[in-house]
Amino acid sequence: MSDGIGFLGQQEHQRLDDLLVAYLREAGVRTAMLLDRAGRLITQSGEQGAFDVTTFASLAAADFAAGDQLAVLLGEREFASLYHHGEQQSMYLADIGGRAILATLFDAHTTLGLVRVMSRKYVPQLGVVFDDAVARGVPGEHVQMDAEWVEEVESEIDRLFSE
Repeated sequence: MSDGIGFLGQQEHQRLDDLLVAYLREAGVRTAMLLDRAGRLITQSGEQGAFDVTTFASLAAADFAAGDQLAVLLGEREFASLYHHGEQQSMYLADIGGRAILATLFDAHTTLGLVRVMSRKYVPQLGVVFDDAVARGVPGEHVQMDAEWVEEVESEIDRLFSE
């Protein structure tokens, strides 16, 4: 498992965005987000939630990391996906090659089964984009992460866990 992707160029971002839009349409979900395993939002498609996306990404990555530890306790190497069912909304998290997480938010307009089937179709394709970025290495157009982002996330996590 890797906890980072390194960097993604504009071309990789466009490919990821195109795949997310297709996934969103075929699965009938409200929102799809790509997060790295450290909890940073890479990109998203669909409805903008009425929540802090930075906090959501951090907590979803932490949830997935906790799932990995639970899997080990149960004798599994990892859990490839996690599902949380709510009264109005549900969330499905899928691992992308140990590098990223596909976070899907959906409601009664689709089914868990369709989300899982479409996730299985798109997760390998998303993984290829990350593999290509790693294979390509550093050269290319870079998308810079906000330098203040890490500090903001650490403060938010501290705030959440101190309440």
